[in-house]
Amino acid sequence: MGGQDLKLGKMKALILVGGYGTRLRPLTLSKPKPLVEFANKPILLHQIEALVDCGVSHVVLAVSYHADQLEQEMQIEAARLGISITFSHEKEPLGTAGPLALARDVLAKDDEPFFVLNSDVICDFPFREMVEFHKSHGREGTIVVTKVEEPSKYGVVVYDQSTGQINKFVEKPQEFVSNKINAGLYIFKPSILDRIEEKPTSIEKEVFPFQAEEGQLYCYELKGFWMDVGQPADFLTGMCLYLTNLGQKNSNLLSTGPCLVGNVIIDPTAKIGENCRIGPNVTLGPGVVVEDGVCIKRSTVLKGAKIKKHSWLESCIIGWECTVGKWVRMENVCVLGEDVNVKDEIYLNGGKVLPHKSIGASVTEPQIIM
Repeated sequence: MGGQDLKLGKMKALILVGGYGTRLRPLTLSKPKPLVEFANKPILLHQIEALVDCGVSHVVLAVSYHADQLEQEMQIEAARLGISITFSHEKEPLGTAGPLALARDVLAKDDEPFFVLNSDVICDFPFREMVEFHKSHGREGTIVVTKVEEPSKYGVVVYDQSTGQINKFVEKPQEFVSNKINAGLYIFKPSILDRIEEKPTSIEKEVFPFQAEEGQLYCYELKGFWMDVGQPADFLTGMCLYLTNLGQKNSNLLSTGPCLVGNVIIDPTAKIGENCRIGPNVTLGPGVVVEDGVCIKRSTVLKGAKIKKHSWLESCIIGWECTVGKWVRMENVCVLGEDVNVKDEIYLNGGKVLPHKSIGASVTEPQIIM
């Protein structure tokens, strides 16, 4: 193996960042979705760092709004990682294929294949294996597929199990044809750009079926976990899968200590009081303060938040700089936007609370609190 084979030094990647992240509100009212921390690291950085690990040197972010905050943060990361990160701005949303045409000058600069990623996907990114598989079949495209329990909710991929060659796609099948779905990770030869115009286009509906008909599309089966973390319930499920995977690998990213149960990630600057129970499946961000007697499970607490004495949280996302009072109970996918204040002895059931609000009365049914 030459160094160049292991390090895919000239490869490029396009990440489909898209629009405003409405599905992850109220968090995205304060921060662009790619910068929202998933397990204490911006969602986008999980992808970019994995790409850099396998030698990608240029990442293009396709955005359909002006994301100044995102651009500033990414320039800092680009310098840290020693790569170039450029932005491709869509005047109108171009769907999942149009952005490839818009970024043609970068993607078609040479004959090297390039990655395309949906920005909300979290998994054990198999980028090296994808490249090897793609080179071995020699056709135009490779898409990663993942197994799901309920295929009828998705579009499924029907393919030759022995070669990986894709025959067709079936949208929400009523009887069983396949339980593999598109996982939102691709590799293409630059020739795919000849199929795409710079206009709103769906790669899934307007490009893939034609590639498959011509025998130009293959799929690689993902091993292990996968989740689209673009909305709160899935964000928490994805966090559990991610932490479980770290546990199986005995990763040093996981924290241990008194009060910690199961797989948890605690930022070194977070402070935890006496007689707490933190975990399983919890992440606490920088500067978080958890007072005595608090129980937190299956939740993420973002930077600077404070959880006061004897509160109980399950399946929650606590936004930046929030304060949760004493003897509070929150459950069932509660999401607090930035700087929300929950008064003492409140019960919150599945509430989504907009930034800078103060909650002084219990919320017994899931709702959006303006």
